[in-house]
Amino acid sequence: MNPTEVTHRPGTTHEVTNQAPPLAGYNLFTTDAALGEALARAGADWHRETLTRHGEALGKAETLALADLANRHEPELHTHSPRGERIDAIEFHPAWHELLALLREQGLHALPYSDPQPGAMAARCAGYFLHAQLESGSLCPLTMTFASIAVLQREPALFETLRAPLYTREHDARDLPLAQKRSMMIGMGMTEKQGGSDVRSNRTEARPAGVETGRGAAYLLTGHKWFFSAPQCDAHLVLTRTTEHDGLSCFFVPRFRPDGTKNAVNVQRLKNKLGNRSNASSEVEFFDAYGVMIGDEGRGVSTIIEMANYTRLDCVIGSAALMRAALVQAIHHARHRSAFGRVLAEQPLMQNVLADLALESEAATALFMRLARAFEDSADAKPGDTDDKSLEARAWRRIVTPAAKFWVCKRALAFTGEAMEVWGGNGYVEEGPMARFYREAPVNSIWEGSGNVMCLDVLRALEREADAAQALFLAWRRDAQTHPVLNAALDRLSVLLNGAPGTREASARRIAQQIVLIAQAMLLRDGPPEVAQAFIATRLDEHDADCDRVFGTLPARFDHAAIVERAFASRSV
Repeated sequence: MNPTEVTHRPGTTHEVTNQAPPLAGYNLFTTDAALGEALARAGADWHRETLTRHGEALGKAETLALADLANRHEPELHTHSPRGERIDAIEFHPAWHELLALLREQGLHALPYSDPQPGAMAARCAGYFLHAQLESGSLCPLTMTFASIAVLQREPALFETLRAPLYTREHDARDLPLAQKRSMMIGMGMTEKQGGSDVRSNRTEARPAGVETGRGAAYLLTGHKWFFSAPQCDAHLVLTRTTEHDGLSCFFVPRFRPDGTKNAVNVQRLKNKLGNRSNASSEVEFFDAYGVMIGDEGRGVSTIIEMANYTRLDCVIGSAALMRAALVQAIHHARHRSAFGRVLAEQPLMQNVLADLALESEAATALFMRLARAFEDSADAKPGDTDDKSLEARAWRRIVTPAAKFWVCKRALAFTGEAMEVWGGNGYVEEGPMARFYREAPVNSIWEGSGNVMCLDVLRALEREADAAQALFLAWRRDAQTHPVLNAALDRLSVLLNGAPGTREASARRIAQQIVLIAQAMLLRDGPPEVAQAFIATRLDEHDADCDRVFGTLPARFDHAAIVERAFASRSV
């Protein structure tokens, strides 16, 4: 052989083998047994066909590609036009608008309001959960728009002008005054530099624009917001002080003034975030920005808290969706990747890891779907209702929701990291979805109240809703009569709750954690035995449970393979 002869050409040194194919061409809804069962329990089977179509559309390769495009091509801020006019325009990749169009097409921004019927809240939450497995950033403006409706409905004159663009299923990406648009989105402006979660330290001030003051009157706002979520929205709900009242008031601040000129909300810069990169978050300053007071003067926090309750529920759903998305990717990879002579999914230790992840994911799914039912039941209740159903619904909504927001969002961080590790080095690079899931995981734990804020809110709710808490705990006691592990878990919760006030605050995280784990166990106990027994034993049994443990430490006596198969059947793809 001639030593100078080329025997190999670039790209021909090896054949690519033992690499998992991209996960695509599967139905996100029909492959999720836990979600389908929860939908039926919530009385929302009427929405099953729609979710089936939606799940199929989301699983297509071209739809999945939108998420990658929207996150690789981040939004750009253009503060001025070529002529020097202040415009504060946000430019998005077309994929972003396609994602928002998908969301609105499914009615996920308004379904329980625009199409009210039994189970509508659960139907909306199930659809939101499916989309959140695809892409997280596009959910932010949709969540805030949905949550704002409960607040705006209490302002009949204003809401009448907003109803049509809020309820429509069309996405209108144009940056125009509301009167010229077919649809709208609403954001939030609460946080300032000096306060963070302590919004009562806000210093932005509003003064009357004319002689009228109070609810429904026009004001001019001056100040700043350190986190102004989705600055491209058509309006924002903003907390600020007024010159007449030291307390915070809530204002509806549109992007354009009534005369069609741009409102004086100047975007200083977009946040350079760890994740949620497809979505624009910003810092803004108000220079006599036009706003209308909604709610009573000085009652801004109580006015907007209803909005926060809904956004917190969406944080739970978003984190549960990240878990589900990471889980199916991990299972798919393990079924196509071999190591040491065997497919990963057939190896006992990997089965343990995947089964443990599957338990966590199913528990999170069951929990947010139960919360959806509670939101609907409590919305239907009349003021002063004290029947057991109404009290329990209030407890789930007011006590379990912040606890779930704390616990599920925290678990998503460890969960996505473990699922990434299943992929090995391939999971750590940006070409696949696992790195994006991991970067997305922290935001829901931080946004709308960090872990400590949520747990302190649980304590406040336990005190203010004592009757509701008692009704819920008594119901759990009745259901746990024949289950010694659940009874013992309730005993430990009782000890924590009956401690001295200072002890309770120091134990707030443990209290919230115990409430959620018991709630999840109660929801799973009547499901498939392999799931119920493994979850209850490893999360609540004093002999087997260890909440600080890593995933993959299930006792060998449980049927790991059956748990994984239920989570994502091998015939799915």
